[in-house]
Amino acid sequence: MELENKGTETTTKGTPQDTLKDEHTSGGNNRVFLAGHISGEPVFSHEVFGEGFYEMNMSIDRLSGAADIIPVTMSERLLTDSKIFVGKQIAIKGQFRSYNKLIGERSKLMLTVFAREVEDTVQQSFKEARDYLGEDQTPTKHLSDANPNIIELTGYICKPPIYRTTPFNREICDILVAVNRAYNKSDYIPAIAWGRNARFAKNMLVGEKVHISGRIQSREYQKRLDDGTVETRTAFEVSINKISRDALESQFNDDDTAFTDTD
Repeated sequence: MELENKGTETTTKGTPQDTLKDEHTSGGNNRVFLAGHISGEPVFSHEVFGEGFYEMNMSIDRLSGAADIIPVTMSERLLTDSKIFVGKQIAIKGQFRSYNKLIGERSKLMLTVFAREVEDTVQQSFKEARDYLGEDQTPTKHLSDANPNIIELTGYICKPPIYRTTPFNREICDILVAVNRAYNKSDYIPAIAWGRNARFAKNMLVGEKVHISGRIQSREYQKRLDDGTVETRTAFEVSINKISRDALESQFNDDDTAFTDTD
């Protein structure tokens, strides 16, 4: 499996290390903090400037008792230094990234958490999350979880929002957010809003700047193939806890207040 935008994935030879260091220190517009355990063997993905990168799955428990299985991409250096193995508890600081993978004649959007730092999970997990994201910005709802699963993004609506209701009349809105990255790259992150967040998101226009925070979730669904068979697939998306417009760039004069999902 090969990631696009290879030149931005590492700070090895040929990459401006200071720029990436500054981007990481400031947090940028794409910040993820996960704490859980490795649930899949690392598999070689690709190489950049002689440095290998591996993909694996990470399991993060929900309060409900279910678990989100999140794909993670990690440098061989982090893999070795952190002594990664299946079942190990770790905390990851990084970014939620996308890339296109050619499957047959179709290009499929793939998502992964790109790990920048890895630490053993101890009672420091909550403190690490606050230090990384900022105490005022950290959704306390998610810090009550046994394993933190926190993401913050700032980007632009790049497709018209899709609003719908479930058979039980719960409101849902799907959005796709383009998040800028260094070197004129962008990550395309699907997100889902619920309740009044969905009502808020459905009126957003393509090109509007948006701030969202929440958690990364995995979701299984059934896909009917051309031959009539049904295949179980897994989707990854941001479940939105809080969403707001950027007031300076919004085309609207009011109702730009951030909402928190309490429905």
